[in-house]
Amino acid sequence: MAFRVCQGDITKIRADAIVNAANTGLRQGSGVCGAIFRAAGPKKLQAACDAIGGCPVGEAVLTEGFDLPARYVVHTVGPVWRGGGCGEEAQLRRCYQNALCLAAEKGCASIAFPLISSGIFGYPKREALRVAREEIEGFLAGGDMAVTLMLFDGETAALAAEMGLL
Repeated sequence: MAFRVCQGDITKIRADAIVNAANTGLRQGSGVCGAIFRAAGPKKLQAACDAIGGCPVGEAVLTEGFDLPARYVVHTVGPVWRGGGCGEEAQLRRCYQNALCLAAEKGCASIAFPLISSGIFGYPKREALRVAREEIEGFLAGGDMAVTLMLFDGETAALAAEMGLL
């Protein structure tokens, strides 16, 4: 289908699934994770995450969307940036791959991602955008889904525009 890049609030997008940039304990955090928990209903989403128990870096798990416009939340744990020599890119690629595969398994026709690991986990935004684009476009070469990369701030949107994504 289509890949688009937009600036806005991922908790407002109408899609079958949105992706949460989660932590390994699947606990409510800050940034996009905190925003998704607040919009979904924090107690309901936390109870669903607690029932799962956790998620390793690079993997993905799924919960209901509860009060979100999205039916599902795909939780994936991105790598913390440690300079690029500790397998961060491979881990980040697996986040996108596993989230897309999980959404496809659930029959999702649309999914929206934040720019995984580019906030408090410190992944350089230009590199994070490159990985996101490559993995999403690679998936869409053999898959049929509408994929949105939702960028929250103007700085990242300007960088995406500079890279020809926006």
